[in-house]
Amino acid sequence: MLNIGFIGFGKSATRYHLPYLLTRKETIKVCKIYSPSVDESYLEPLELASTDFCESLEELLESPELDMITICTPPTTHYELAMKVLRAGKHVLVEKPFCSTVEEAEEIFAYAKAHQLIAMPYQNRRFDSEMIAAREIVHSGELGDVFEVEFHFDRFRPEDERPQGTVYDGEFYGLGIHLLDKGISLFGIPDKVFYDIRTLRKPENPDDTFEMQLFYPDKKVILKVNQLIASEYPSLRINGKKGSLVKYGMDMQETYLKQNILPNQDGFGIDQQPITVTLANGEELSVEKRLTPIGDYGKVYDAMYATIKEGKPKLVSDESAIANIRILADGVQHPTPFIFEL
Repeated sequence: MLNIGFIGFGKSATRYHLPYLLTRKETIKVCKIYSPSVDESYLEPLELASTDFCESLEELLESPELDMITICTPPTTHYELAMKVLRAGKHVLVEKPFCSTVEEAEEIFAYAKAHQLIAMPYQNRRFDSEMIAAREIVHSGELGDVFEVEFHFDRFRPEDERPQGTVYDGEFYGLGIHLLDKGISLFGIPDKVFYDIRTLRKPENPDDTFEMQLFYPDKKVILKVNQLIASEYPSLRINGKKGSLVKYGMDMQETYLKQNILPNQDGFGIDQQPITVTLANGEELSVEKRLTPIGDYGKVYDAMYATIKEGKPKLVSDESAIANIRILADGVQHPTPFIFEL
């Protein structure tokens, strides 16, 4: 059994983490939570009646039964809290963004390694339905040599209700870290990166729109986020020399969770929008509609269990996590558009 605690009990913890542990009670136990405020309406649906809510962070950190602590707090607190968890002798899983700078990431990983601990970012979007489909078809070779991949996270939200903040509060850091991890997990660290980062709705607010292009010797990965896209556009496109894949609509897990449908309920995560695969046979093209895989963010916890309890490699390597932070950090240090060479 992996005994874990949580720092934070807001939307991140109650929507993107704790619901997935309802189906993992044979391997993972949520023992304790520390949060300055607690919305008790979540206790029953998340089955937390027997979970202790700590009076202080120190009480949580000093709990001898805990193997691991998940950090679900505002981004600017991640580095400090991750170091406190590690110094308390616990493994740590950190919500995105993992931290703000490369130096912070390197310090976290160096301390964890020196003390035989595991520190890892919560890259749950590796288990979006379209990402599972992308990984499967790229690895199968069905499309031939892949030369272009495009991931989109588009919505139509013309009113920007976000408060003013720093560059770390914008969509580039908030969503870019997920899309960037998708590209890196598929193809590794790119040679060059193109950036175009903008604020289209309220100029005084952090960015709400961006495009990144990751350049590899034989392919390009396009990553785009925009809050002013009213028409439907594919969330995923993959082009290879033998065919293409197109997927409309984003992963459905968040939609179900917002409707209070949880992972332990029948039908959770089902996506009715199929994947379209077009394959070339000579000059002839065949078009096939395929079922979209069901996503499961809880697989990040399965991976942490496997690493901590069974000694298996980390789902997200230190090298890829540092590269992710480096690419993001460099993106906000220059006027855009520009190209950064790694």
